[in-house]
Amino acid sequence: MRRLGSVQRKMPCVFVTEVKEEPSTKREHQPFKVLATETLSHKALDADIHNAIPTEKVDGTCCYVTNYKGQPYLWARLDRKPNKLAEKRFKNFLHLKQNSKEFFWNVEEDFKPVPECWIPAKEIEQINGNPIPDENGHIPGWVPVEKNSKQHCWHSSVVDYESEIALVLRHHPDDPGLLEISAVPLSDLLEQTLELIGTNINGNPYGLGSKKHPLHLLIPHGAFQIRNLPTLKHSDLLSWFDGCREGKIEGIVWHCNDGCLIKVHRHHLGLCWPIPDTYMNSKPVIINMNLNKYEYAFDAKCLFNHFSKIDNQKFGRLKDIILTV
Repeated sequence: MRRLGSVQRKMPCVFVTEVKEEPSTKREHQPFKVLATETLSHKALDADIHNAIPTEKVDGTCCYVTNYKGQPYLWARLDRKPNKLAEKRFKNFLHLKQNSKEFFWNVEEDFKPVPECWIPAKEIEQINGNPIPDENGHIPGWVPVEKNSKQHCWHSSVVDYESEIALVLRHHPDDPGLLEISAVPLSDLLEQTLELIGTNINGNPYGLGSKKHPLHLLIPHGAFQIRNLPTLKHSDLLSWFDGCREGKIEGIVWHCNDGCLIKVHRHHLGLCWPIPDTYMNSKPVIINMNLNKYEYAFDAKCLFNHFSKIDNQKFGRLKDIILTV
């Protein structure tokens, strides 16, 4: 199976969207909704959406694995944003012109400083070596997750740089109906993007862990392919999300043959998220965490050590896993 695309920029919706002046159910205090029309977008059609691979859109925070300090590292998402003066100028311009592409940015002066280790996301357009901001005036990018980082403590809990492994959730290789939590070499994940999910991420829509015993996991983008998706019609997708067990997910990401990624979110169709019983929590999960092959003493409190104590155990669903000291 070919490696699917990585998430390096904002993904367009599969449908043409429209703005409705109604309070958003996705973002608190947002006075409008962005809803899908029944028309497929030109971007989706140009990317040959009908022959793309549909996958589950997972609700977490985006991460990236690439080299740093001579070894594979996990990187956290950090968008470079304009300073107050530039943002005000940008918003005034949009109010008059409504086309962000015509706005002139001075990247060196208009943006807030970022750490020296920050890198722009791949596939970002550049002029004279400077990345071009997206339609929201942001420059997507990444910063490395350092060991014991306070700012990225939940990111750092799912990697061990001494053993160069990551805590990954994906389908069991021999049983697509079974999920597996295992330690995966970071080198196997190089140049991939993943979603970090768990107790302290995005309100924890999958119900993982607890305040006393937080649990976080990485899911490679494209890991959960959708097998029985209906036709690309607004009404059919709405019925699928609303009425099928497989449709109890945040959204769909189509991985197109040209590398383009196209999405639809439940909110685009006027549906709620999060929901009580997610599809991810309908599958059993097995722990595969034999750490004996690593010549390294893992911290007693780390997630890898906790999972090694329940190696080979099977649970009815993800949120049934309770890690105790």
